[in-house]
Amino acid sequence: MRRKTYRVHLTAEETKRLKDIISKGVHPARQVTRAHILLLLNEQDDNEGKAVKAAGQREIAERCRCTTDLVYTVGKQYVKAGIERVLNRKKRETPPVPAKVTGEIEAKIIALSCRKPPAGYSRWTLRLLEEKSKVELGIELSDTTIRSVLKKHP
Repeated sequence: MRRKTYRVHLTAEETKRLKDIISKGVHPARQVTRAHILLLLNEQDDNEGKAVKAAGQREIAERCRCTTDLVYTVGKQYVKAGIERVLNRKKRETPPVPAKVTGEIEAKIIALSCRKPPAGYSRWTLRLLEEKSKVELGIELSDTTIRSVLKKHP
């Protein structure tokens, strides 16, 4: 299946910004590589008068020491979302996994561990706390999670 080709037309301001990224100051390697790719895509697009084909993408990938997929992705991102999206990573809106332990749950676990241990035990163990939190509090946490909660509050 052939990939759709995207035409990159940089404005004079964008070209200047990309050249500044390449030549001035300290920038992350990802930004520098993508700046090089955009400039080369723009240069080839201007010279040929049509979108960069696969052979051109391979040549750009070799010059920038990256994959042709990255060259394709950079062109696509520029056309669809603009230069900011290409140069900067997208910010996450939410954490990858919501935290199981909230302040309320921490307080309950700490309160449980401060109570007198059950009959037949001289002190609380992590496994015992795990079992009691399941039964009494209805909270299903691993002994490792309980350990990290208690370690925060010595």
